[in-house]
Amino acid sequence: MFRTKTIGWILPGIMLISTSAHAAVAPFAADSPWMLGDWQGERTKLQQQGVDFNVNYVMESASNLAGGAHSSTTARYTDQWMFNTHLDLQKLLGWQDTDFQATITDRNGQNLSEQVADSRTPMLSSVQEVYGRGQTWRLTQFWLRSGFANDRVNLKIGRATVGEDFGTIETHFQNLALGPGIPGKSRSDRWMNWPVSQWMGRLQLNLTPDVSFKIGLYNQNDNNDNRGSGFHLSVNHSDGNLVPVEIAWQPKLGTDSLSGNYRLGAYYSSAKGGVYHSWQHGEYADNAHGYGGYAIVQQQLFSQHHDAHRGLTLTLSQVMHDKRTSKLDYTQTIAFSWKGLFYSRPDDEVGLGMARLHVNSAYSRMLEQQNNESGAVDADDATYLPVIRGSEYDYELYYAFNYSQWLSLRPNLQYVSAPGANSDVKGALVAGLTASVNF
Repeated sequence: MFRTKTIGWILPGIMLISTSAHAAVAPFAADSPWMLGDWQGERTKLQQQGVDFNVNYVMESASNLAGGAHSSTTARYTDQWMFNTHLDLQKLLGWQDTDFQATITDRNGQNLSEQVADSRTPMLSSVQEVYGRGQTWRLTQFWLRSGFANDRVNLKIGRATVGEDFGTIETHFQNLALGPGIPGKSRSDRWMNWPVSQWMGRLQLNLTPDVSFKIGLYNQNDNNDNRGSGFHLSVNHSDGNLVPVEIAWQPKLGTDSLSGNYRLGAYYSSAKGGVYHSWQHGEYADNAHGYGGYAIVQQQLFSQHHDAHRGLTLTLSQVMHDKRTSKLDYTQTIAFSWKGLFYSRPDDEVGLGMARLHVNSAYSRMLEQQNNESGAVDADDATYLPVIRGSEYDYELYYAFNYSQWLSLRPNLQYVSAPGANSDVKGALVAGLTASVNF
């Protein structure tokens, strides 16, 4: 009750102050990072002093044009509000190489994926990536980060999401499987991506200016993911810990300084889960730990007219999970994005991507055994469980109209083949639209 009332007073207050403070300046300036302007230079002055805050709104709509498990032309809308504050504590307090981040998020809306797939075999991805993890308020970030020995050693502690430090890439797709935090897209029971935070600690060793090694510890607790528990900070009833490790190489290649992002990582989870291949007599063992690994390559292939801001970038990923406890045993993605394709629109971007999410064969056999034990052999039987096997494929083509630094519109077209890896469901053609506004 107290938290709800407090947020209810604080957030409108922020908006009111913002509106009144820049009433004397022209809003909606194309060269401003913020729709509400710079408050006659006051906001930039705050940044220079070490205080940076932002209000961001993202909405994603999607409409089923054809196919899927249910009728076409179904449309759904979902959104996310983000309120964050970043403090440079070196500027504010003189603490060398130290900063603090606090972020609150709120998600609302509905997900078209529930209409695209059979309700008994949900989509393995989602056509709206900001949907999910409970449509609710959350404390998404609350961490302190500090560097030592000229930032050769970097320590981060507090509450954070795994995907902001491990398996991180830059991407702008609306389909979840093609988004950032790739390892967690297929292992959401162990690897928590945005906006779900966990108590954590992360140690990073910057071996060279472009090579780093990271290891983390993230407490796993069912309360982290529950709706209505976005501000539940207790570690009681902990399920275990996730330990990810990663080595990253982020070079600038060639005379045009082409950006690269190469990551090789693995994780181990001490939280116990079901052992799918052990199913018999109506149950399976639930005492196995989880593990997996991933490789990610993101490289700008060339620049346009020797402008590193523009050009074509390739992204590849391969993620593998253990066959004992994971519903999906591996996923693969390939994507291309071209920024500044047209001379008159240097900030616009076009992207094309494909993701493959493969079902663990042990999971498929478990479903078959459940049907055999229950005597359900017909899809019309209420106790019958559709047996999913093989892969779901997700494709997306988008064009991002970056009208200004604070406004982006991204219409997209998606195709989902075998939604939920259920071959009995027709492939779905989905039209989407993402809008992002920085206030």
